Amino acid sequence: MSFPILETERLILRVPTAEDFEPWAAFSADEEAMRHLGGAQSRAVAWRGICTMTGAWTIRGFSMFSVIEKATGRWVGRLGPWEPEGWPGTEVGWGLSREVWGRGYATEGATAAIDWAFDTLGWDEVIHTIEPANVASQAVARRLGSSILRLAHMPAPFGNIIDAWGQSREAWRARRR
Repeated sequence: MSFPILETERLILRVPTAEDFEPWAAFSADEEAMRHLGGAQSRAVAWRGICTMTGAWTIRGFSMFSVIEKATGRWVGRLGPWEPEGWPGTEVGWGLSREVWGRGYATEGATAAIDWAFDTLGWDEVIHTIEPANVASQAVARRLGSSILRLAHMPAPFGNIIDAWGQSREAWRARRR
């Protein structure tokens, strides 16, 4: 099976691999980085998370990418298309290591992932599930041209109601012109 590799000016987006586990586990254990992503996780839960993301590539043909910083070659986060069973829509989400916050990587990577989701996966809409208190992700969503579309109920084990930000393929393409 062949998997895509997306490149931006500063990032490489590729399928997660075994060598990503150590930085993935460190990211997952960081309480501040995970505050709006379900909370800090143990190594065992992080292992299941990376395997879930990687397995989704085989099962669904898409999932979040590992984000690799071109300048250093290091893993700095995960982002991309995501729609597990019971999810409230076709999402492009992001989660980046704190040491790269504020560099515009979320917007840069999400732009490439949204293009890919619309062009390759044929999605009609992209959402971003964002907790109302997550001001930083709301700012990324706004930079992407997204707005709040509706309230969405997250499936178990989350179960909370969040804001589903997003936009249609037509709105995205009109803005990108």
